[in-house]
Amino acid sequence: MKDKVIVITGGSRGLGKGMAQLLASKKNTVVICSKNKTEVEKTAKDINATAFVADVTKESDVKALADFTVKQFGGIDVWINNAGVWLPHATIEEVDMKRVDGIFAVNVFGTMYGAKTALLQMRKQQCGTVVNIVSTSGLDARPTSSIYAASKWAVRGFTDSIREEYRETNIKILAVYPGGMQTALFDEKKPNDINTYMSFESVAEKIVANLELAEPLEELIIKRPS
Repeated sequence: MKDKVIVITGGSRGLGKGMAQLLASKKNTVVICSKNKTEVEKTAKDINATAFVADVTKESDVKALADFTVKQFGGIDVWINNAGVWLPHATIEEVDMKRVDGIFAVNVFGTMYGAKTALLQMRKQQCGTVVNIVSTSGLDARPTSSIYAASKWAVRGFTDSIREEYRETNIKILAVYPGGMQTALFDEKKPNDINTYMSFESVAEKIVANLELAEPLEELIIKRPS
């Protein structure tokens, strides 16, 4: 992981910022996106990355991000679909269904737009790596987390399927399943056990370490210490 062109969605804070900072420190060209212009530009300046304003729920914005990266830096080696949103714990009877569209727009469709856009470019290059940040919520059924879990199970199924589509190519499709992290994702309502959650920096280190392997794990599960 050196001298690579890397795109990270949702890269202005939390895990995205952690990965971007670490990858930029290893002499890679890192492009981060967020729909918050002020925040993404500040983060990019702080960590020596390149900022791009994009809303991952809009396919045209995601395509513009890829076009910008290719035009500026010649290609895309790694695309990390990291942007994600969360819904506070609640039973299905209590869920505000008006918010469900937003959860799926970012977590599911945002990942799909990113993967499709990156893969169109990587097919031209005949190489590349797509990393989808999923969640351990996409592995285990959890009460009071049905909507968020459903979005992550959808991303898991999508990731597994496109991996098989590109199995015989020089393009890698990786999935990362992190457990709870101490990030702004939980600012709306912090879980009672937030103090037991992992730091996003430690998770970023594990993800980058996997990317640095000659044969990265296709499924990297990072669970909280018990």
